[in-house]
Amino acid sequence: MEETPELHPDLEPIAFLLGRWEGAGVGGYPTIESFNFGQEIVFGHNGKPFLTYVSRTWLLDEAGERVRPLATESGYWRQLPERRLEVVLSHPTGVVEIYVGEVVFHKIELRTDAVARTATAKEYTAGHRLYGLVNGNLMWAYDMSAVGQPLQSHMSGELKKVAEFDAAE
Repeated sequence: MEETPELHPDLEPIAFLLGRWEGAGVGGYPTIESFNFGQEIVFGHNGKPFLTYVSRTWLLDEAGERVRPLATESGYWRQLPERRLEVVLSHPTGVVEIYVGEVVFHKIELRTDAVARTATAKEYTAGHRLYGLVNGNLMWAYDMSAVGQPLQSHMSGELKKVAEFDAAE
């Protein structure tokens, strides 16, 4: 069994994110129909000054059953001095995002600093994300600017922590 590495001290402000979170949310955008989704997010670390991050979502039907996979993203969250935060996310759809933001207690606000797309990726120009710990649940909201639309609400969710961080995962 692998021993859990000691958390890098720089990560203390975002240590509340560590673990596996599961829940559901709603999504919509002017160019698509509204939808319900399920989600799993895993935040981990290896003792270095960043968190690892993987998020998977899937479409839910009216009964809350999984229909098909939706988005996946993975990346790294780096805590900087003075409550600043940098996040790098990559998507299998050909998009890479760099976010900058701030952590205040258990609230995180991030805005894209840069977006890069492959030649075949859909147009996506900006994102804004909020994360917060509310009554022990991870609440989040995501606004985006894509396919000619201005920055506006796209998805939000509420997740419960279902497992503490495990270095073996």
